[in-house]
Amino acid sequence: MRTLYLTPFLLALCSFLACKEQKRPPTRKPNVVFILADDLGVHDLSSTGSAYYETPNIDRIAKEGMMFTRGYAASRVCSPSRASIMTGKFTARHGITDWIGAKSGPGWTSLNRYDKLLPAPYRHHLPHEDTSLAEAMMAGGYKTFFAGKWHLGSQGSHPEDHGFDINKGGWEMGSPIGGYFSPWENPKLDNTRAGEQLSMRLATETADFIRKHRDSAFFAFLSFYAVHGPIQTTRQKWAKYREKAQNMGVADRGFSMERVLPVRQRQDNPVYAGLVEQMDDAVGLVLKTLDDLGLADHTIVIFTSDNGGVASGDSFSTSNLPLRGGKGYQWEGGLREPYFIKAPGVTKPGATNDFPVTGTDFYPTILDLAGLKPLPAQHRDGISLKPLLEGKDINTKRPLYWHYPHYGNQGGAPSSILQEDGWKLIYYWEDGGSELYNLISDPEEQSNLAAEYPQRTEAMAGKLRQWLRAVGAEQPTPDPSYDSLMARKRLLTIQQELWPALEKERMQVLSDDYRPNADWWGSQPID
Repeated sequence: MRTLYLTPFLLALCSFLACKEQKRPPTRKPNVVFILADDLGVHDLSSTGSAYYETPNIDRIAKEGMMFTRGYAASRVCSPSRASIMTGKFTARHGITDWIGAKSGPGWTSLNRYDKLLPAPYRHHLPHEDTSLAEAMMAGGYKTFFAGKWHLGSQGSHPEDHGFDINKGGWEMGSPIGGYFSPWENPKLDNTRAGEQLSMRLATETADFIRKHRDSAFFAFLSFYAVHGPIQTTRQKWAKYREKAQNMGVADRGFSMERVLPVRQRQDNPVYAGLVEQMDDAVGLVLKTLDDLGLADHTIVIFTSDNGGVASGDSFSTSNLPLRGGKGYQWEGGLREPYFIKAPGVTKPGATNDFPVTGTDFYPTILDLAGLKPLPAQHRDGISLKPLLEGKDINTKRPLYWHYPHYGNQGGAPSSILQEDGWKLIYYWEDGGSELYNLISDPEEQSNLAAEYPQRTEAMAGKLRQWLRAVGAEQPTPDPSYDSLMARKRLLTIQQELWPALEKERMQVLSDDYRPNADWWGSQPID
């Protein structure tokens, strides 16, 4: 038998390769980091068209993955949309159709809105009979983590009750109680340092979780309270964006009147811009942590928002133009979202796709990318987007449904929507009327084609009604105490008093001597 002789060089080389092989991490399922912004509009990022806001870290996710240019939230307000991400179901099916805490039925009249309808009842917590996305990931061997805004139920229906091993900051409230700078009021998130910024704290908690569980498969859900009102930022960021607004040219008027409320027409609020950048800074910390730990090439990163940007109502923060409306509205400005998925080894950097996708699609897509079995009885209104991420086509023209039998704080009307084949039908519960738009030729929804295409309108309305009956959708009811004269008086007050006040406030925020309070919401020591 011939003996194989290895030179000292070959022996050293073999030893080196053996050691290198031993240090290679074992094959395991990909990690998942899901980043959800609150109330961020589709055009509130540099990568989606804003010339004012600066978001290099969030933009990086789009540049390294796929941007869906027709991404939709499952609802025009937060809780329903978030429930759809967690369940893979449209809102009418899971029953959370309004933000949890909103008044409905006879209780609506206490707000003195003088509307024609009493909003429909809705579910006030994430259904326990559903298998949440987190529970599915936990069953698949993932360590699960949640940080930030939950707003899907009170005690007994917090993140830890729906599949998350760890919860940092998620409870029943949907806004940052106490503000964006510590001390905040959140029983699930301790105050550790005065003036600490909330978005960065949530990112730090997420980064710490990733660092601790770097050697196991993890599912981290970072759910920012930003950019929900009350909008707040530091003096430094306000000054930066005030100067930028001045350099871009400040328009004399910043609002126009929609049907019942003024709507912001300009992206020039330096406080909101600073809040957006603070969130982007926080995203940068999480991405840097993945880079530093060598996990970026083994981690799926998703970024989206829960509804359109707040153009009216709340803090009147941003503009979604050229799309119509914003948060709470039935038009595209209330539903369209940033929708980015980076899946290493699957997506190509800088890829885009115009297939209409929505919040219900995340559940089956994540399971598919993670190599876990689908749960079709659970995520029945979502589809896996993995073929699209791979550069393939999906041979389906599935309809998309929205159901909001409520009045939005921002001016939206009770309505339900069907979108398919590029057409969008809005059915209004107040009068049974419809609007029909061709989103391919008219994404700004300026031309209502319902009268021009009566057969298409009725066919789509019939299909929508049939689907709503099939899922047992709740409906609003007439308000027997409706007073048209009081409703008209309220509208005139809005036009004559609120609108001018908003214009005045806009100019004040852009003035040299603007100062919201002595310590800029607690972000700096008092001078």
